[in-house]
Amino acid sequence: MSDHTPDLDRFTSRRSTVYAPNGVVATSQPLAAQAGVEILSNGGNAFDAAVATAAALNVVEPTSTGLGGDVFACYRTADGEVGAMRSCGGAPADATRNRVRKAVAAEEGVPIYEATMPETGAHTVTVPGTARGWEATIDRFGSRSLRDVLQPAIHYATAGYPVTEVVAAQWQHGEDLFESDHARDAYLFEGSAPTVGQMVTLPKLGRTLERVAEEGADVVYEGDVAAAIADEVQSNGGFLTTDDMAAFEPEFVDPVSTTYGGVEVYELPPNNQGLIALEALNVADEIDAGDPSVGSSESVHRFAEAMKVAFHDGHRYITDPDYEEIPPLASREWAAKRAEEIGPEANHDVTFGVPDAHAEDADTVLCCVADAAGNVVSFINSRFAGFGSGLVAGDTGIALQNRGASFSLEDDHPNRLEPGKRPFHTLVPGLLEFDTDDWAAFGVMGGYMQPQGHVQVVSNLVDHGLPAQAALDAPRWRYREDGTLAVEERLASRIGAKLARKGHDVRVLPASMFGGAQFARWNDGTLSGATEPRKDGQVAGY
Repeated sequence: MSDHTPDLDRFTSRRSTVYAPNGVVATSQPLAAQAGVEILSNGGNAFDAAVATAAALNVVEPTSTGLGGDVFACYRTADGEVGAMRSCGGAPADATRNRVRKAVAAEEGVPIYEATMPETGAHTVTVPGTARGWEATIDRFGSRSLRDVLQPAIHYATAGYPVTEVVAAQWQHGEDLFESDHARDAYLFEGSAPTVGQMVTLPKLGRTLERVAEEGADVVYEGDVAAAIADEVQSNGGFLTTDDMAAFEPEFVDPVSTTYGGVEVYELPPNNQGLIALEALNVADEIDAGDPSVGSSESVHRFAEAMKVAFHDGHRYITDPDYEEIPPLASREWAAKRAEEIGPEANHDVTFGVPDAHAEDADTVLCCVADAAGNVVSFINSRFAGFGSGLVAGDTGIALQNRGASFSLEDDHPNRLEPGKRPFHTLVPGLLEFDTDDWAAFGVMGGYMQPQGHVQVVSNLVDHGLPAQAALDAPRWRYREDGTLAVEERLASRIGAKLARKGHDVRVLPASMFGGAQFARWNDGTLSGATEPRKDGQVAGY
């Protein structure tokens, strides 16, 4: 590693909210943000720019996202349509709990009754939704072709780009994770992750992106690329088939929402964490958690307790809605009842929920885009853990996600593995309606940090009237699986002792553990964007 590796655990920000006349793109990597702006400047709209940015992230931040993962969106179109897209695949049709238990037990040398869902490997691979999700976005809302919007990503993959500090640090994980020669050939350079500033190319991924650009997303789901994906999984003991790949289609769904402080907050419905964010906001509203002082101990206590009961409920009930009925977690009536659990002291009888989904500290990438016409989109792409399952499909350069790690092999688990079922998903793109002609796309990254980040950003904007950049930069807290309340050092120095006196088990974690964030707003033709330096955050304007 270079001596210029940054201290990712500390940051200060003196940045202002970015304003632009024609469009803004906010994401976690500068070259990807520029890719989106390039599309905007060449006549594309926010949806075109979102796909271009996501595809570029596949190349310049390949640790977090790509064709082997999933994509979700929450959006408002220029003509006023508010909607959402869910493009995530399910478990293979042949992946019954019993078959997977037997396979895992044999691989790990344990009795069948001791087998648990692994964190990486073939059994964690679910059908990837990215390629068809990108294409569906362009077909339905774009003004440019899929071929056009993939060109920046193809350029970076084939001509090369210099690796940033954050991505170089994340890339190190691949040295231990990748076992096959073709995985190491695709993403390592003489067996090593790239160093800071090193120029790299990803020619295998670049060729696959070129094929998607020329032939469409079906190239990933049918024919030799689909066969390579299925062969990779099956050769490592998994059950994914080409039939599973070909059967996949993205969904356009109605978002779910609630009103907080006069602002309508939109999230995706299950199978993701959107209902957790909405329930937490409703419970927080019931107990008047919004406090005049940003980060006061009483405010943080109340919001954290609201978050705690929302996580408990979400992890008990949220799963693929095609397999289980989910109660009205986002309703005011539900919130009023759950608010009764919250008092002046930390309630340790309300537990986090499901402790074995391998999702607490997962990371991902988000882009938020707004254009002058009034299109606003929060577009989130992920492979779940860094480089996903550790499997790369043949010579395609497609690193496959490990989203199936969130399944359980327990028969009575709410998120139990079933053939075709989609796992509990962490991805939560968000949308805010401040007024009829005032909309913003936003999101916060990092596994179970995501809904907690949504709640805190909304509170910063609504309760405290902070500008967008300040709302993202404010120090954060997060409730964790082990029952502790983690806080950033900047917050702990002010209120950590007071929170401890309320019964919270307070832990100080580095700033890098509290997620990156993005924000893009269209306010009656005025465009603005914000991001934050917990990663390589960048806002590009046009």
